[in-house]
Amino acid sequence: MRKLYFMENYIVSARKYRPTTFDSVVGQENITQTLRNAIRSNHLAHAYLFCGPRGVGKTTCARIFAKTINCLNPTSDHEACNECESCKAFNEQRSMNIHELDAASNNSVEDIRQLMDQVRIPPQIGKYSVFIIDEVHMLSQAAFNAFLKTLEEPPSYAIFILATTEKHKVLPTILSRCQVYDFSRITVADTIHHLQYVAHKEGIEATEEALGVVAQKADGGMRDALSIFDQLVSFCGSTITYEQAIEVLNVLDTEYYFRLVDCALQNDYSQALLLLNNILNKGFDLQNFISGLGIHLRNLLVSKDSITTQLLETSENIRKHYAEQAKRCAAIFLIKALNIENECDIQYRTTKNKRLTVEIMLIKLCQLTLPEESVASTPLKSTNANPANVPPTINKGSAPKASTTNNVMSANSGTPKVANSVSEVNSTPQPQKAVFTQPSQKMPQATSAPAFSVSIHVPNAEQTAVSQPTNTQQTDAASQPKRERPFSNEAFDEAWLTLPRLFADDDRLRATLINAKAVAEGTNIILTLSNPLQEQQILQVKEQIIKELSNKLENDNITLKCKIEEHQQQSFTLADRYKNLSAKNKEIEHLREVMDMQME
Repeated sequence: MRKLYFMENYIVSARKYRPTTFDSVVGQENITQTLRNAIRSNHLAHAYLFCGPRGVGKTTCARIFAKTINCLNPTSDHEACNECESCKAFNEQRSMNIHELDAASNNSVEDIRQLMDQVRIPPQIGKYSVFIIDEVHMLSQAAFNAFLKTLEEPPSYAIFILATTEKHKVLPTILSRCQVYDFSRITVADTIHHLQYVAHKEGIEATEEALGVVAQKADGGMRDALSIFDQLVSFCGSTITYEQAIEVLNVLDTEYYFRLVDCALQNDYSQALLLLNNILNKGFDLQNFISGLGIHLRNLLVSKDSITTQLLETSENIRKHYAEQAKRCAAIFLIKALNIENECDIQYRTTKNKRLTVEIMLIKLCQLTLPEESVASTPLKSTNANPANVPPTINKGSAPKASTTNNVMSANSGTPKVANSVSEVNSTPQPQKAVFTQPSQKMPQATSAPAFSVSIHVPNAEQTAVSQPTNTQQTDAASQPKRERPFSNEAFDEAWLTLPRLFADDDRLRATLINAKAVAEGTNIILTLSNPLQEQQILQVKEQIIKELSNKLENDNITLKCKIEEHQQQSFTLADRYKNLSAKNKEIEHLREVMDMQME
């Protein structure tokens, strides 16, 4: 005799752990609380519209709401008792008070007419007949028109609950007859917490990082998250790790993005290209890589400020990793990197050599920090001077060597001065101090002499009283040196981004600084504004802005000039706009005369 083996029926997690009470609904506390308050106060509308992304609990909340309002013995917190005849009939799927219609496959006028015939039948058990219409946006135009009158004035015992993922496709006349509830995406944290609960119930060990990958893959849908979780259980068994999760779900490990950003900070484009080749060898799509890199850079940017850290949706361990790398990244670097990534994303759809486009993006990222470092390390050079002739410092305690010209920096301001006379040095060294003297007459400049030079004069006893400056002048020059450190455009951009924080109390001025276009032309800052009112705002705090930039950039020669965009200077009154239009098209004036129209 053949033996028959019976296996227990398997139920997927999305059905097995489907919420049956308001408390068990995940991530929609504001909606469940509103529905519960409506039941408590007996303020029930005749029509509801539940809209939102897929898998966030629209149909589930509709069923719980229908079950609760028909419960004969509701609990003190306004939940269904699950013991009365109405609740038992609902749990056993034999309730005659709750009717569900899938509008995706039943979208004709005849289907709506059959629904209207059911509306005429009062409930046998309970108070209300509830009609749940899923994917209501799929109804045809004729079906919507046939449904309007009944939806507006149904019987007192009839309640309609419409569910849709595309609210914009529902007719405005339908929306005006319903109470609209917008369901939100379920956050990554809530999804991870619920998956941990399901894993505990099923006796499965899963790391938080692995469940975080599932939550991000689900993109806010709990049904999708539970389906992915079942897929991982089928592959991994009773233990789910992060490595197994990214392998099964074909997700690129975030460690690759962390290493790419490190390569960009170190200007190591060779290693970045090798990482890209490794990613391609693993079979990942370049389009997904580009979008993933953009998400990574965005997460680094929001991790730099504790205020925006709440926008980071990931597990706690990866959140710490983001915070650690964000400390090493300047804000201007991340903003420019995001701009480069966005340009690559746009070009990727039309380019023929897609790999080359991505490689160019990585090379640009690896050179973002290079200009600022090279400019900061390059000394100020003269166009005519020979750098080899410029000594780094001058030792005032020793007598200088005999020479025709010597290149030194001015003691007052730190700026180079041009020597116009040939210095004379005594043949016998003397212990006097070297001092700076003004030239008495101009001499033609030698071809080999540097442009930035001053003459060093070693005075004898007779000249000391005349040429040596006073102690007061020397003290003032030493105590107030003039800063003239060169700066790059990248350094200026980063300094300018800090200005709005100085005016946190003035929202209008802060918005003007954020929206204005600032360009550094040497030490001259050109600020382009939209209108004269913004110019007045800037002029009131001009000195404060210059002082802040001078301190940030260590340069006291900074100046600020405002200009207004030409197209913004014109008036936008009705008369001016008509004048501009009529100047471009003479027929407009003729049309006004023919139709006898007057300007108000």
